[in-house]
Amino acid sequence: MLSGAAALQKIILQGEGNRVIAVRGAQGVTMEKVVLKANKRDITGKHVKAMRRAGQLPAVIYGRHVQPIAISLEAHTASLVLAKLTSSSLVTLDVDGTEFTAIVRERQRNYIKGVLTHIDFLALDLTEKIRTKVRLTYVGVSPAVKDYSAVLVHRLDALEVECLPADLPERITVDISSLKEIGNSIHVREIVVPNAERILVLDDDDEIAIIATLVIVKEEAADVAAAAVVPEAEAVTPDISVERGKKEEEAAPKK
Repeated sequence: MLSGAAALQKIILQGEGNRVIAVRGAQGVTMEKVVLKANKRDITGKHVKAMRRAGQLPAVIYGRHVQPIAISLEAHTASLVLAKLTSSSLVTLDVDGTEFTAIVRERQRNYIKGVLTHIDFLALDLTEKIRTKVRLTYVGVSPAVKDYSAVLVHRLDALEVECLPADLPERITVDISSLKEIGNSIHVREIVVPNAERILVLDDDDEIAIIATLVIVKEEAADVAAAAVVPEAEAVTPDISVERGKKEEEAAPKK
């Protein structure tokens, strides 16, 4: 059952020649496989700006077994879809009838206008393992924060993994409810990875992903007040040497 926003997105995608298919993901939950319609493009260089103004988003597909292919996507539809994808989400690109399974490798954005300007897609071979980063999503409530006003410091926002594309999770969930006291932490070895028997985590097992710390605020008000009080400077009157002035006047040659 799709929510209103998801249903609307599905209608938009299908209306643009794209498809949304329900599939079972690596975490055993139903997820949407997005097939984006794309066209090969010959426009490059400075002429790409005109293509963007016409509502097209330039992109490129490349991979180990794929020569770089310059493509274009419908900008509005692609932006809606890509906003929902993580760096490890699979997307199928339908380029003039030929499909490529890929992940988003790089997004270029105009931060002033808030729009995408170019996308790099890495084409995958479903029979070959891939190394990539999977986003960490921290969930739950930490008693250390709730009871002791701890501050959670995120040391890692993603894990580097190696697996087959079909086993690649979109994200890895980390429950922070185990952080009960100041100083508690969660190490990489403690993170529950879905399908762990098929996914190799490349990060150091002893690396800390998140830690509960205490921020000590020093009372510096007294110091600031003391620094603000400056003793009055004594009026200093420069010594004027009258005798020196007379000698200089006497030493002056007479005209």
